[in-house]
Amino acid sequence: MASTADWDLFQSLHAVLTAGSLSSAAKLRRLTQPTIGRHIDQLERRLGAPLFLRSPRGLQPTDLALALRPHLDDMSAAAQAAMRDASGAAEGSSGVVRVTASEIVGIEVLPAILASFREAHPEIDIEVVLSNRNEDLTRRDADIAVRMARPTQNTLVARKVGSVGFGFYAAPEYLGRHGAPATWDELEEHPVIGYDTRPMMTAEEMKIDRPVTRDLFALRTDNDIAQLAALRAGFGIGVCQHAIARRSGLQPVLPGALTFRLEMWVCMHENLRTSRRMRLMFDHLFAELGKAIGDGN
Repeated sequence: MASTADWDLFQSLHAVLTAGSLSSAAKLRRLTQPTIGRHIDQLERRLGAPLFLRSPRGLQPTDLALALRPHLDDMSAAAQAAMRDASGAAEGSSGVVRVTASEIVGIEVLPAILASFREAHPEIDIEVVLSNRNEDLTRRDADIAVRMARPTQNTLVARKVGSVGFGFYAAPEYLGRHGAPATWDELEEHPVIGYDTRPMMTAEEMKIDRPVTRDLFALRTDNDIAQLAALRAGFGIGVCQHAIARRSGLQPVLPGALTFRLEMWVCMHENLRTSRRMRLMFDHLFAELGKAIGDGN
């Protein structure tokens, strides 16, 4: 059985794997760099094999360290979930709720919704994880998720908020300088904002009857926030959620050219349904997100 000391060593290993260096891991764990180094050395002696290779490029994890990482991720998630659960009794409304959402939803939609929740429930602290990958609710990487696809796990409680529509948009300043295209062919003569290496969706999924490749785009980035910033700045024409475009003062281009929609869901693990603070956040997100997306319910 692992001792408390063993757990401390493994926490330091997980911190180094997460942060990428001893110094960054020390800040993460609020320990000194020499202490983290000693922990790694002790763990290597106990395991009888190296965990990192030292090189001019820094620490390179060995196959052993990489094999341990999924288990360490699970242990870390479980420990953090236990701390959140311990922060408030299940029947009470105080404590912590950890919410995850995509970057664009988390930055453009959630702040006002979370602010109103905090005003109504000042005893509840909120943690936010922004990621375009779906965090594992079964492992409790987060408590509640806002997802842009129907959840597939049977252990989740999920409610469909509605559907989010997309269209082509541009800043008024850009259209004032260059005019608006009237056809798909004319659109391709304008600077279009799009992906670099990671397409959001295929042309078929977007219901477009022509190929869409990165060569079409005059500005290429896989960061959704950077795309929206370029769109607002008047770089060119890009795809945006209808509700976000309206709030940003963007103008539609080729209205009706894009007809695809994404479903929005609020999900949490079924074991959390007895927690009052989780239910409060779940119900608040469901109601307020419905108002925020506006056009698709």
